[in-house]
Amino acid sequence: MANERGFIELPFVNEIHESVDKRITHFNEFISTLSDHDAQQQASRCMDCGIPFCQNRCPLHNDMPDFNRMVANGRWEEAYATLISTNDFPEITGRICPALCQESCCLGLYEPKEVGIKSIERKIIEYAYANGLVHNFPVAHDTGKKVAIVGSGPAALACAIRLNRLGVNVVVYEKMDKIGGLLRYGIPDFKLSKEVLDRKIKQMVNEGVLFETSTLVVSTKEEAQAASANGFLETGIHSDQQKVVSLEELKSSFDAVVLAVGSETPRDLAIPGRELKGIYFALDFLIAQNKENQGELLNPINVKGKKVVVIGGGETASDCIGVSIRKGAASVTQVDYHEELPESIDVRAVWPNPRHIKHTSTSQEEGCTRLFATNTTAFVPSKHDGEHVGSINTVLVKWGPGRKITPQKGTEGSLEADVVLIAMGYSHPSQKAFAGSNLSKDGRLNFKAKLTGAQAFVSSDPQIFVAGDCRRGQSLVVYALAEGRDCALSVYQHLMAIAVKEGASA
Repeated sequence: MANERGFIELPFVNEIHESVDKRITHFNEFISTLSDHDAQQQASRCMDCGIPFCQNRCPLHNDMPDFNRMVANGRWEEAYATLISTNDFPEITGRICPALCQESCCLGLYEPKEVGIKSIERKIIEYAYANGLVHNFPVAHDTGKKVAIVGSGPAALACAIRLNRLGVNVVVYEKMDKIGGLLRYGIPDFKLSKEVLDRKIKQMVNEGVLFETSTLVVSTKEEAQAASANGFLETGIHSDQQKVVSLEELKSSFDAVVLAVGSETPRDLAIPGRELKGIYFALDFLIAQNKENQGELLNPINVKGKKVVVIGGGETASDCIGVSIRKGAASVTQVDYHEELPESIDVRAVWPNPRHIKHTSTSQEEGCTRLFATNTTAFVPSKHDGEHVGSINTVLVKWGPGRKITPQKGTEGSLEADVVLIAMGYSHPSQKAFAGSNLSKDGRLNFKAKLTGAQAFVSSDPQIFVAGDCRRGQSLVVYALAEGRDCALSVYQHLMAIAVKEGASA
């Protein structure tokens, strides 16, 4: 414990946010990294609890008490070494992780603010880069084993970096034209600068990870032929493919294959008027904007001066709000069929479990109308041409047992809408891409594999491993990072066990 009275005497230190009127004029990150002084003050508030609930709640099980103590004492190099021993991507979690650890901080039971662990993680990694502490990890030995990883989101990257450092030759296949998956194309630049992502990918390349972009992977050679033309995948799943390879080919060329393709199939809203123009999936809008920010073609979904309606209540919906405001929308309305939660609760009644309270994102702060317990029942054509959406019909709903929602009579309404963005989450990985794989799936059509034990992450095909959202379903980036890291160890152990058997029989 760096300061025995820190949690009593020192206030919570928040990261500086650029004002709303300034940040909505650009797509740059607007949250500043803590100064050395502020980070040390924040870290010295940690009580170094005997039972660190923060560490238990974190899927990566980062050692928060230790690196907080090191930061508080100015031992930055040790803090960096401690952090990256469990988390290979603190530059990601320090920006876009929901910080489950902070909800479990014991200080939050008695103080208005817990320890700002997320901001400290970000400070540690940025300090490490700025002061030359980040070096390429030397590979201790070359196992001679080769692994193909399909996808390049957080689970894939976490798996790739660990396997490579364990001496396995890794090739990552990505269907988009740049590496990063939804880290690059689904998350706006103002939340995660792509320079930050590229900095990490450059380190991985320098350490020996190989990346193959614009390469779509499907199950069989027959599917590969069919997928040669764009449009093979489900509506709402994007691809920059210039080449297509099959799992059959990868299995014949590699010792193991890891599928970490995420959960990309968007949930649709099959209601009257869905065929109208002006209705898009969230990623249609977000991917196009990220590509525009990278200097490619302008975003074809024009919201300037228009009334935008975002349907959905999660982070993707929030991202659509922030981008729409920056693109000059006349108004943005968020329609969420969940009931409005209280803004505060008795923390002691639920701690250390999640607090089901109303959160307001930075994008929502920038100016949108939020409608709760509101279901969309129809898209209505514009009176001008009858082809484009002009409004939506809504009804208030009440939630009951078993997640049953009941429309409330007499609450029907209408809302003007020039552009509608459907941000209702994602159901499962592409079914078309892997239709011929015969891999076992769960009831939600995710790839089936255990999370722990000797067969952790092993699919119904012993040569194919699955990790991340394509296994667990749509989830948080920190869970994907944890699964990718754990999957790497499972792959390595299986390959080494095979090598031992082969050596014994030789």
